[in-house]
Amino acid sequence: MLVDDVKVNIKAGKGGDGTVSFKRAKMELGPTGGNGGDGGNVYVKGVVDLGALKKFRFKKDIRAESGKRGLPDNRSGENGKDVLLEVPVGTVVHDLERDMIIAEVNRAGEEILIAKGGKGGRGNFQFRSSRNTSPKEFEYGKEGDLVSARFELKIIADIGFIGLPNVGKSSLLNELTNAETKVANYPFTTLEPSLGVYYELVIADIPGLIKGASFGKGLGIKFLRHIERTKVLFHFVSAQSAEPLRDYETVREELGRHCKKLLEKPEYLIVSKKDEVSRKRLFQIKEELEAIGKKVIFLSILEEESIRDVKIILNELIEDKKKG
Repeated sequence: MLVDDVKVNIKAGKGGDGTVSFKRAKMELGPTGGNGGDGGNVYVKGVVDLGALKKFRFKKDIRAESGKRGLPDNRSGENGKDVLLEVPVGTVVHDLERDMIIAEVNRAGEEILIAKGGKGGRGNFQFRSSRNTSPKEFEYGKEGDLVSARFELKIIADIGFIGLPNVGKSSLLNELTNAETKVANYPFTTLEPSLGVYYELVIADIPGLIKGASFGKGLGIKFLRHIERTKVLFHFVSAQSAEPLRDYETVREELGRHCKKLLEKPEYLIVSKKDEVSRKRLFQIKEELEAIGKKVIFLSILEEESIRDVKIILNELIEDKKKG
C-alpha cells in the first residue's frame, strides 16, 4: 500500500553547553573553557522511490544528535550528527504548528533543511576581559527546532492518466512503459498511483475517480492531490459507457471542486475500448464530445494504429519538453 501522507515529530539537536576551565600551570589562571558543539540539523532528501514514506508509519519521532559540551584548552565540543530523511520526489513538508509549507522536494538528490540544530553555548574563554581575567561564566546550548511535520506526497509527472475506474488507463501505461500495473475488468483495479517512463516523459496512472471523490467518496481525495503537479492530463472515457459525456463531466467536476487550477491544465480526451462497440456507436460518441469543443482520440489497446496515434502526441510533448 502506498503511504503518501504521514505526520512525524522532528527535533533538531540541542547545542552543547559551554564549559568552565582554567590553565593548570602554577600562576597561570587564565580561562580555557571551550564552546559547546552545535546541535545536529534535520534535512529531507529527494529520492526516486514512491514508497519512501512507508518507514514513517511507525517511526514517528525523529531526533538529531545534540552537540557535545565544550572542552578544556579552548577546544569546542563536537557538533551533533545531522539526520537526513529520504522522501519521494514530490513531497511537500508542512509545519503543522505554524500552518505553513517549509519544504517542497522537486528533484532527486535535493536536500532541504527543515529543522535547525541549536547553537552551542560559549565557554568561559569567551568571557575573558581586562577587568575579568578569570571568568566563571558560561552559556548553556540553545535548543534545536521542534517541528510537528506532515509529509504529503504529490507525484510530479509530465502526464497524468485520469478517468473513472476501469477505463483502460493501466493497460495503456503498461503498453507504453512496461509499468506492469494490475489490470482487470472491475472497478478500483488500481488502488495506488503507478509510474512509468516513456522516453523522457514520466507518466502517472492516477487511480479511478468517482462522483463525490472530492468529498471523500470511494478512494476520495487521497489521489486527487497527485494530479496537482502533473503538467498534462490524458482524460480517459470508455466507449462502453452508456453516457460518455456524463462520465467526462463527472471527473471534471471533481477536479474543479478539489482545485480549480486543475481545469486549466492541457488535456487530451481519449475514448478507450473502441474495439468493444460498433462504428455507429463510436460516431455517436464523437459527435457528443465534439459538441462541447473536445477533440477525441479513439483508442484500442489491441490496435497498433490507435496506439501509434497516442505515441504521436507523446512524441510532440517530448519535443515541447526539450524546448523548455
